[in-house]
Amino acid sequence: MKDIKPAILMFIIFTVICGGIYPAVVTGIAHALFPYQAKGSFITDISGKVIGSALIGQPFSDPKYFWPRPSATGVFGYNPLASGGSNSGPTNPDYLKTVADRVKALRDTGVNGTVPADLLQASASGLDPHISPESARLQAARVAKARGVSEDLLINAVAQATEGRQLGFLGKPRVNVLELNLSLDSMK
Repeated sequence: MKDIKPAILMFIIFTVICGGIYPAVVTGIAHALFPYQAKGSFITDISGKVIGSALIGQPFSDPKYFWPRPSATGVFGYNPLASGGSNSGPTNPDYLKTVADRVKALRDTGVNGTVPADLLQASASGLDPHISPESARLQAARVAKARGVSEDLLINAVAQATEGRQLGFLGKPRVNVLELNLSLDSMK
């Protein structure tokens, strides 16, 4: 019995510290130093309405928009509650059929040449909001035709929307598809 009291007391103390004080301090610091990110990195339209997050991919299928990386989060795609990859390996027949279907869909829109992997394979989370600049440039002809604008205009839009490596050396250059598509919608 004498060992139970200190154990219960330590349980209560660590619960308060680790379950209350520490998360509150970390959340407060995050909101103070990184308010945009701490609040979800929401993107708003001209009227101020939230239309998405810079951190979660959005489904686009209309030819006038750049298409994102495929999602592995189910039928509706980009479901944050179902985040995760398919875990299908390169010898899985269903996976190979899925990739072949994606290649065919891109070829049907006029894409020729090598297709970057990020237009064919879902990311590990299935929610990736970015594609490579190469994937965006590959789609420029289709989007230009659908919008009735010059391909050069869209190549420039892709260049302006390209984010560099984080801290100058981490990761690869990337394009946030939602932000790029919103910039196209704001063009006259």
